[in-house]
Amino acid sequence: MNKTILLTAVALATTVFVNAQEPSSELQDVVVTGTRNATDIRHLPLTVTTIGNEKLNEQFRASVLPTVMEQTPGLFTTSRGILGYGVSTGAAGSLKVRGVGSGAQLLVLIDGQPQYAGLMGHPIPDAYQTMMTEKVEVLRGPASLLYGSNAMAGVVNIVTRQMNTDGVKTDVQLQGGSYGTFSTDATNRMKFGKFTSIVGAQYQRTDGHRTNSKFEQLGGYLKLGYDFSDRWKALGDINVTHFNSSNPGPVSKPLIDNDMKITRGLASVSILNHYGWTSGALRAYLDWGHHNIDDGYTADGTPKTYLYKHNDYIGGLTWHQIFTLFAGNTTTFGVDWQHFGGSAWNADKTTGKKTHLTKDKDGNIVEKQHADEVAGYIDFRQAITSWLTADAGLRLDHHSVIGTELVPQGGLSFHLTPTADLKALVSKGFRNPIIREMYMFPPATTDLKPERMMNYELSFTQRINGRGHFGANLFYIKGDNLISTTRIDGKPRNVNTGDFENWGLELTGDCRIDRHWSLNGNYSFLHMNAPIEGAPEGKLYIGANYHQGKWTVAAGLQNISGLYITTGADEEKENYTLLNATVSYQVAPIATLFVKGDNILAEQYQTYAGFPMPKATFMGGVKMSF
Repeated sequence: MNKTILLTAVALATTVFVNAQEPSSELQDVVVTGTRNATDIRHLPLTVTTIGNEKLNEQFRASVLPTVMEQTPGLFTTSRGILGYGVSTGAAGSLKVRGVGSGAQLLVLIDGQPQYAGLMGHPIPDAYQTMMTEKVEVLRGPASLLYGSNAMAGVVNIVTRQMNTDGVKTDVQLQGGSYGTFSTDATNRMKFGKFTSIVGAQYQRTDGHRTNSKFEQLGGYLKLGYDFSDRWKALGDINVTHFNSSNPGPVSKPLIDNDMKITRGLASVSILNHYGWTSGALRAYLDWGHHNIDDGYTADGTPKTYLYKHNDYIGGLTWHQIFTLFAGNTTTFGVDWQHFGGSAWNADKTTGKKTHLTKDKDGNIVEKQHADEVAGYIDFRQAITSWLTADAGLRLDHHSVIGTELVPQGGLSFHLTPTADLKALVSKGFRNPIIREMYMFPPATTDLKPERMMNYELSFTQRINGRGHFGANLFYIKGDNLISTTRIDGKPRNVNTGDFENWGLELTGDCRIDRHWSLNGNYSFLHMNAPIEGAPEGKLYIGANYHQGKWTVAAGLQNISGLYITTGADEEKENYTLLNATVSYQVAPIATLFVKGDNILAEQYQTYAGFPMPKATFMGGVKMSF
């Protein structure tokens, strides 16, 4: 471990402090996730990682998650194959930040709109496509002040693409390769005067590297905008994706016919205002889904006589208004309301007869279940002097079943020099029990308490002459009331199990060496008082980009150490190193050819117990922009 930390520190220091010969553009310092409006990150005590469009498209990936995981220290995503993350047992797709994120602990947003299954509470990672994304912002640590429950571990906010100047732009990408994998993406952006539009479509499929591991996805996206004036603007969007997925099961006990057909959709309408001294937005949104799943069977078993199905939804209203009350001040007021729920049942394959799977608080079978959540919050940020900014906030959150939660947050940002900042933060995160935990399946327990945690964080950032930056974070997390499944009197039950403690270190760095070379890297170390599945103790990434004329080469080396894939009596850890690389050549002003390899070293590894990942895979394709 000491050698790893030493090598990491040397690598990051080399990345940042190498002598730059050519100037480059400033790093993106403006974020929206920690405040709900565009804010200079130097004045926020929060820790936010921003991955821009250029970095997301560097390796021509269909999904944003592999790049987000590489570029964000402390964030880890489990997977099971070349494409597709999935949504059910054994399907992986779990996102964790600093060891926290199981189930509904990490909130994923698309343009600030919650994206998860209303009954199950977990995000749907197969919906996060690169071609529709302008940037991704990852807030590491609790974000419950602004976003309530499900933001206990943090927030991943996917900001969709925009068109800022009049004209028409179209991007098309096609690629294919190992295991019968094929992907095509297309986006069209238009702006004419006060009107803007963005249309996107995506299709991808693979046979998979194991028997019964096929994956297919088709999705579309539409966003319309209209500027009524310099001060008022309207936005509307809809995003629908459908995927068919086969789960092969663990290699020790493969599954047959564990097939999923899932459709997810999001839609919203927003009104935005901007008056200089005040700005804000009102949004109405709906997130819905239909899941059709065959649970499958083992070779020594028999086919299931039913299909598991559920419909779920999240509908809500959110309003926030930001004021400059006096010099150096930013004050945000907001109100959120959310209604979520749905129904789940087993449908007989022959007759279609429904057997409902949800209960009420008295244990009676019901067709549907739902809940409401309403909250108000205030965030007060004040520049006290030229070198000190203070931030304090409070949220009052009421759940129709669980009750009321008070969420405080406070922090200080010290501007040591024009290029160096030191920040201290204390924040609370919480997660209300979800409908599945309270009312569905045998472990359901109606008297569960909210999960809670406190986060203490100290961070330092140094920018280097507009050419790069170095950052370091120390954090300590203490939580309680974690919900898990145990056996009581021989029967499974969801219970609040007790406390947990995590602490760790995160390092980040990047720089442009000259007009040809750029480097970036990050490292995170995590100590857990109890092992957590899907959370590595060490995570290192070093990336390099070389550009010469029409040629571009992007390569990344990722080392994972102490990744728990099982805990308890059968505890098992994984250690592995992955090398990925992409070579591209611009054959015409509008067209770029590329080839890429993932896991070029052919490492044998798994991120989810029983689901070995593919060895070396290769893809090639073309991207056109006109």
